[in-house]
This record gives sequence, C-alpha cells and structure tokens, in this order.
Amino acid sequence: MSIRIAPLQDVSAAHLEEAARILVGALSHAPSVWPDLAAARAEVATFVDNPDRLGFAAFAAERLLGWIGAIRHSGQLWELHPLVVDPPVQGRGHGRLLVTALEAAARNAGVSTIWLGTDDDFGGTSLFGVDLYPDVLESLKRLAVTTWHPYAFYRRIGYAVVGILPDAGGRGRHDILMAKRIT
Repeated sequence: MSIRIAPLQDVSAAHLEEAARILVGALSHAPSVWPDLAAARAEVATFVDNPDRLGFAAFAAERLLGWIGAIRHSGQLWELHPLVVDPPVQGRGHGRLLVTALEAAARNAGVSTIWLGTDDDFGGTSLFGVDLYPDVLESLKRLAVTTWHPYAFYRRIGYAVVGILPDAGGRGRHDILMAKRIT
C-alpha cells in the first residue's frame, strides 16, 4: 500500500473533519485531551489557520490514516503536537512515517530540536499516581511503561526523556518531556 504525505493545510474540508474524528478516537484513553468533536475541530483548525503551526496528513488512496502537528516555538525548536493515527490502522508504521515527514520539514527549516510532552493521565507508566516530590529527578529514574504508553514509541524512534512536569494534569498525572536533536 502506497502512503502519501500531504500538508494538512492542503487537504479537503471533509478530510479535516476526519482529522478531528481521528483526534478524538485515537486519544480517547487520555481524559485530559479533546473530549468531543467540537473541541477537536477547533484544534485541527489551528493547524490550518495559525502560521506558528503546521501539520501533515498520511493517506492511503483517499483514506486519511492519521496526522501530525508541530508548533514553532523558535527558529531552533519545534514542539511535536499532536500525533494521531486512526485506531484501526495503528501499529503499521504510519505514525513513524508522519514523524519522519515532520523531522524532514524541521531540518529543512533549520530547526535543531523537536520536543514533545507525553502525558500520563491514564496510568500507562510507573509514575502515574506517584508523588514525585521532593526529589523529582530521582523519581524520574524509575520511569517505565506498565501497560501501554506513547513514551515507548517515541523512545524507539530516537526521542529521549529530558524532564517531567509533575502533576501537569492533576496530582499524580505527569507530563513526560521528550526531545530529539534532528540536525
């Protein structure tokens, strides 16, 4: 199956609606994200209308498989946010292709680092529900996947843990920060 990557700004209105549906469906396990289609539509629109954001969509023929976004924070730093693949086609390399496309665009723009936050507000790591204080960095050393968590995917494709924001989603619901040098 041939996969085509296209800028999110160039896709049809119907595909943007599908991107919103995928955003809700792919992240339904995480309670702190887009709770409904209206919120997801608003998020997708920011990747079309905001010059500080860009996105890429993956297609097989005319079927939208998933999409990735980036937020430009500076000339040297972009934030990967979000990455979603339609649940029925997850685990087939589409997420990796989207990350590769984003990294290529970042390199072409002179960006040196891509970073991301991967929240654990659903119990996917050993740190979920744990009070990380008073020694947050010591607690971070015990990070491991307990069920399923995107942290493991990002590690496999070269992203490193660079920090953690304790209680970002509420007490014991931390945001794991990861980054990758791409130049």
